[in-house]
Amino acid sequence: MTSTMSEHTRGMWYGVAAYVIWGVSPLFWNLVDGVPAVDLLLLRVGFALPILAIAITARHLWRSTRSDFATASSRLVTAVAAVLLAMNWGLFLWAVTNGHVVEASLGYFINPLVSVALGVIVLHERLRTAQWVAIGIATVGVIAMALRLGAIPWISLTLAFSFGFYGLLKKSGSAARPLPGLFGELVVLAVPAAVVLVAFREPGNASVDLDAAGLAFMVGTGVITVVPLLLFGASAQRIKLATVGILQYIAPTLQLLVGLTVLDEHLTPDRLLGFVAVWIALAVYTADNVRSGGNQPAMA
Repeated sequence: MTSTMSEHTRGMWYGVAAYVIWGVSPLFWNLVDGVPAVDLLLLRVGFALPILAIAITARHLWRSTRSDFATASSRLVTAVAAVLLAMNWGLFLWAVTNGHVVEASLGYFINPLVSVALGVIVLHERLRTAQWVAIGIATVGVIAMALRLGAIPWISLTLAFSFGFYGLLKKSGSAARPLPGLFGELVVLAVPAAVVLVAFREPGNASVDLDAAGLAFMVGTGVITVVPLLLFGASAQRIKLATVGILQYIAPTLQLLVGLTVLDEHLTPDRLLGFVAVWIALAVYTADNVRSGGNQPAMA
């Protein structure tokens, strides 16, 4: 019993650590001023790849990793997932470095409800009454916010739907396992990243200074990408997925707080309307999820 409790406690701490890192990550991405989101995405891909390779080597997973991509369908799923991941990461990086952290956090609050809706539409999953109520409340809230703002909250919705479809692909029978899958997706992204670096970058024209601090930042882009994912995986192995789902809201909550208190963003009454509706919806959905022992997706 003691060993089980110990593993559960470790799993909780791993999960909390993963979501705290994701939650405060806007602070990291703003450490260096004036770096375009495209460059940050290139750095994230370029420095995450070798870290993932080291992780796969340490776990002796190269043979099974190759087998994960043995079929054409698995390679296609990986390629499409890579595009969605690049869209999600790229927009998130642009948002958090251009004063839109609050809108980005709303996207990750909405994401679990989008995933549930996609499960109904695409996978023909059945929803309980409370889940329908939660989706309805969130939908009405987002529509009301859009009407009051006079504009669609495209940053929030694009982040929510891009990661929702990414999670949907991960449910495919052709999808690779998490660690090999992410490695394969970054290998796919490494090709256009290399083209951009060779064709559109002048030699010596780096957006990050190549001094000690700049090099530490570049390596850090890989670390902040891979470490929380590994922590999340270790957490999911040790605790109930419903518990992992509840921990998920640590990240967007911290992102919201970082945006409001550190990065000097503002939560207008119109945007607050959308947040309140989504929070109520998530409370209904999470309570139902805990009772049923269900699952929620994790962040990338």
